[in-house]
Amino acid sequence: MITSELHINVVILVLCILKVNTLDTFIAAVYEHAVIMPKDTLRPVSQEEALALMNQNLDILEAAIISAATQGAKIIVTPEDAIYGTKFNRESLYPYLEDIPDPQVNWIPCTNPNRFGHTPVQERLSCLAKENSIYVVANIGDKKACNANDSQCPPDNRYQYNTDVVFDSQGKLVARYHKQNLFMGEDQFDIPKETEIVTFNTSFGKFGIFTCFDILFHDPAVTLVKDHHVDTILFPTAWMNVLPHLTAIEFHSAWAMGMGVNFLASNLHNSSRKMTGSGIYAPDSPKEFHYDMKTNEGKLILAQLDSHPSHQVVNWSSYVNSVKVLSTGNGNFQGTIFFDEFTFVELTEITGNYTVCQKDLCCLLSYKMFEKRSDEVYALGAFDGLHTVEGCYYLQVCTLLKCKTTNLHSCGSPVETASTRFEMFSLSGTFRTQYVFPEVLLSEIQLAPGEFQVSPDGRIFSLKPPSRPLLTVTLFGRLYERDGSETFCTSNTIVMHLLVKIILPLIIQSIYIYTNINLNYTY
Repeated sequence: MITSELHINVVILVLCILKVNTLDTFIAAVYEHAVIMPKDTLRPVSQEEALALMNQNLDILEAAIISAATQGAKIIVTPEDAIYGTKFNRESLYPYLEDIPDPQVNWIPCTNPNRFGHTPVQERLSCLAKENSIYVVANIGDKKACNANDSQCPPDNRYQYNTDVVFDSQGKLVARYHKQNLFMGEDQFDIPKETEIVTFNTSFGKFGIFTCFDILFHDPAVTLVKDHHVDTILFPTAWMNVLPHLTAIEFHSAWAMGMGVNFLASNLHNSSRKMTGSGIYAPDSPKEFHYDMKTNEGKLILAQLDSHPSHQVVNWSSYVNSVKVLSTGNGNFQGTIFFDEFTFVELTEITGNYTVCQKDLCCLLSYKMFEKRSDEVYALGAFDGLHTVEGCYYLQVCTLLKCKTTNLHSCGSPVETASTRFEMFSLSGTFRTQYVFPEVLLSEIQLAPGEFQVSPDGRIFSLKPPSRPLLTVTLFGRLYERDGSETFCTSNTIVMHLLVKIILPLIIQSIYIYTNINLNYTY
């Protein structure tokens, strides 16, 4: 009897300890970093020169890490390429790489720096985490030697990986992720042989990690949420904004809402390359975000999140299937958004109900404007097809957007400002996927936290009149199972790579020469 009572008391004590050590909420931080680049990224340098450049960036990241920890942050995410920059080739990148071991080796670089060779960057990151009692997420390059026994070994006898690392509050390496979906032009890196699904547990939730372009594909992004049930995604990125649907803050906040997870997005800051937009997003609404094309400065963002966020289940075609689809009429026209041909219908009245269809997708919109301006045109668009430009992925998209000019041919072109105020909107579609990401973007590239909602029957609708004029209201659907044949996608990627790397620079150079000749002549 005494033994039984003792056992019960021990169990209660353990449960109490676990409860004390488990946090219901936590403060997260992301840092948008204006990276210091090498003067010439295509010229190989010595390891000493490479480390000197990386330490300049680490000095800036260190200040952000200390500031975040001082303000109570449990974890901080820093951007992709934040330690050495971008635009390398394989040879010029090599001096910046370190051998990053599997986290199962149970290693604290800060206290044992030479265990895996020369690893000064990992040592410094580990010490920053340990000395400030904060989880540090960083993106660096991993190198792995290989030989002829490996049929996939590159000619230079090494693999080079775009790699995320996580050091816990004791400085221990707890996660290492090799980027799976490389963006075109990332020839300096290799793709891992198998997709890596990387998670780790903390007292404030379960975390998963992936990088930049990964977000547009099923693996590892969806798998982490669907099969491994993570609470929070860590997302280092070097994201170039593409209006109207793929600006960083717009799409990343939508992904958090669509997947039902916290999302910590840390972007590089480089306005000349349209890189800005970082944020801390919860499934119900953005908590904090930053978008700045006017300065060249970094930005630290902090916000409190639920450790285990709740998420509603949405049937994205339920509402549309319960109502009669309105006739699309004869006013449809074609327009292009980021190389995809949409079917549009113009919104000609101050209020109305419109439908537009393409293939299997029909989009339904109800709206009311405060006024119908003569100098601005809005349209409802639908796209159901395979996007094949910088990658191959199948989309179903319903979008209400402002056209660039009053000419209908401008519908779909990038627009940053608007003047038309909407009183209400409701958008839905006949989606053939459960993976739909709801976006609302306001004039001057701003989000609308707390101003709209997604209903269980698949509608995105305003809770109150938007605080700014609308740029777009979008349901961005992904049909991962229809992402196209490998041969077709590879050939398109090669064509685009040639266009971006060879043909486009030649065109720009020709224009430059022609312009200078004419300027010299007229002068």
